[in-house]
Amino acid sequence: MYKNFSMELAGRTLSVDIGRVCAQANGAALIKYGDTTVLSTATASDKPRDGIDFFPLSVEYEEKLYAVGKIPGGFNKREGKASENAILTSRVIDRPMRPLFPKDYRNDVTLNNMVMSVDPECRPELTAMIGAALVTSISDIPFDGPCATTQIGMVDGQFIVNPSQEQWKNGDLNLTVASTAEKVIMIEAGANEIKEDKMIEAIYMAHDVNQTIIEFMNKIVAEVGKEKHSYTSCAIPEEMFTAMKEIVTPEEMEVAVFTDEKQVREENIRNISAKLEEAFADNEEWLAILGEALYQYQKKTVRKMILKDQKRPDGRQITQIRPLAAEVDLIPRVHGSAMFTRGQTQICTITTLAPLSEQQRIDGLDANETAKRYMHHYNFPSYSVGETKPSRGPGRREIGHGALAEKALVPVLPTEAEFPYAIRTVSETFESNGSTSQASICASTMSLMAAGVPIKKQVAGISCGLVTGETDDDYIVLTDIQGLEDFFGDMDFKVAGTHDGITAIQMDIKIHGLTRPIVEEAIKRTKEAREYILNEVMTPAIAEPRKEVGEFAPKIIQIQIDPEKIGDVVGQRGKTINAIIERTGVKIDITDDGAVSICGTDASLMNRALEMIQIITTDFEEGQIFKGKVVSIKEFGAFIEFAPGKEGMVHISKISKERIKHVEDVLTLGDEVKVVCLGKDKMGRISFSIKDVQ
Repeated sequence: MYKNFSMELAGRTLSVDIGRVCAQANGAALIKYGDTTVLSTATASDKPRDGIDFFPLSVEYEEKLYAVGKIPGGFNKREGKASENAILTSRVIDRPMRPLFPKDYRNDVTLNNMVMSVDPECRPELTAMIGAALVTSISDIPFDGPCATTQIGMVDGQFIVNPSQEQWKNGDLNLTVASTAEKVIMIEAGANEIKEDKMIEAIYMAHDVNQTIIEFMNKIVAEVGKEKHSYTSCAIPEEMFTAMKEIVTPEEMEVAVFTDEKQVREENIRNISAKLEEAFADNEEWLAILGEALYQYQKKTVRKMILKDQKRPDGRQITQIRPLAAEVDLIPRVHGSAMFTRGQTQICTITTLAPLSEQQRIDGLDANETAKRYMHHYNFPSYSVGETKPSRGPGRREIGHGALAEKALVPVLPTEAEFPYAIRTVSETFESNGSTSQASICASTMSLMAAGVPIKKQVAGISCGLVTGETDDDYIVLTDIQGLEDFFGDMDFKVAGTHDGITAIQMDIKIHGLTRPIVEEAIKRTKEAREYILNEVMTPAIAEPRKEVGEFAPKIIQIQIDPEKIGDVVGQRGKTINAIIERTGVKIDITDDGAVSICGTDASLMNRALEMIQIITTDFEEGQIFKGKVVSIKEFGAFIEFAPGKEGMVHISKISKERIKHVEDVLTLGDEVKVVCLGKDKMGRISFSIKDVQ
């Protein structure tokens, strides 16, 4: 039965149609925020997937270009693989919702969000986040929701709830907060050095708005929600845990995991696993789930050590950062390089500079964003964790980590006018034991500085973890979590920033939300750690950006010409500009407003190209002196090319101070000569003289 529900949200109408479309999905709704329309559906398999020890949740965010009146580019003229924005949006939807499904649920679940129209005042990403949570809540899929999401922007120092596309793009804050009825469950932020207390204020402004959305959702669930279906639990039997503890005591397990060497710990766990496999050799049912049972045994041990004994597996204090190291210029001939090491996490970042014409083109739903000048890419090969598997290109995690580092560094980059380059940084993970994304921010900052990119300030990143007990007051926040503490803990709270404020946040949790004291303590801890890394490690490695780009980086000369002269520089069918490029080997970019960029590695050739362009765009005056080449000889004189596509004539009487009978007596084709401009002749041609050159 079709029903419509609506509420006012940040000055616009949020409308939900249920029962109108997609009746065969477990849950479906047509969500409209303003004129932005998203179809959200939730579906689940009838039975659990065999042979897995995780919850198989898939979240999709589909960008249909008809939503903004575009036909896709390319040969096929249809949408291809998911864009980077679609992947990042899927991750933001996934992160707050995944912890709200039962931990022992193994049925496949797919949440699909298809953008069907876009109102520039109402961001489709936000609409999809709300829609995914709502359709899962009204479905029969087990889910401890609803949860809601709100975005906060900042323009001219004022917070804006659910900003428009334009405000989101040009403001000083991009904050996304998801909440349950009690707690904050996800935070994602990019910021222009927002102070910590201001960020906390914005987070809880969003949390308060989320409560009104959850109240709206609860009314819908009460009216049209389905009864949750039963499912086959995949929980580990308690009797199995009891048997495991008799074979491997808690004290033995603690010794096995209590080491700062990841390889040693993994070898200890392999030995324990072999011991348990031998003990359970006759119990096929237990052998099938031994991996998950051993994981949970380790998890309980680590959590007990941290929470009750305040002991970390590698012996560090709760606020202690692992050993740090930083260096620049590790890789020769590249435009910039730096390596940052934190314990067994090691990242090397390479910076590459190029003309602005090489910036990334974007074909997406935001009509205002068609190109990206700064690109950060993150790679996570299997050897970084001592494993072997073929490379299949970047997955969603790698794309997410790259985007997070990019977001952290954008606020400190120079403007195009200050530094007219496209910039790419690539973070290669050499070794991983937790928080590689934040190490990549540190390495990238130093790499940019080494490349001569005049960034405004250094940016560092660090991550805090969390272990919680039975009550909200029973918890420990851990500074600089390693892999084991991430796997077995409740939170990965990543914060990047400068000395003066936060530039990026990403918070992942595995529990049903964080209290405000936990959020505040995590932000305080990351600031303290960030200051230490900046002062004690990064600044000693490289204190400021180099004054010039490196030897092997392209150099760029910028000039401004009269826009009406652009056609003269380009020439018919590009003949003139291509001739300049062919003769000098430079790259030339010209914008519609007459900004010309000349890019090359040889300063003399760049200056030659500059001279050619200046000659072409200069209004010719009597007395100007040019260098040129004889390109044509006639009975009455010679034609001199003084710039690509530009010629002037020297009359035979103006070639030599002495009288000559034939031009060929003095000039031959290809001769390089100096000429002085005499103005224009009766036919409008430029006249030159060789004999009058002073």
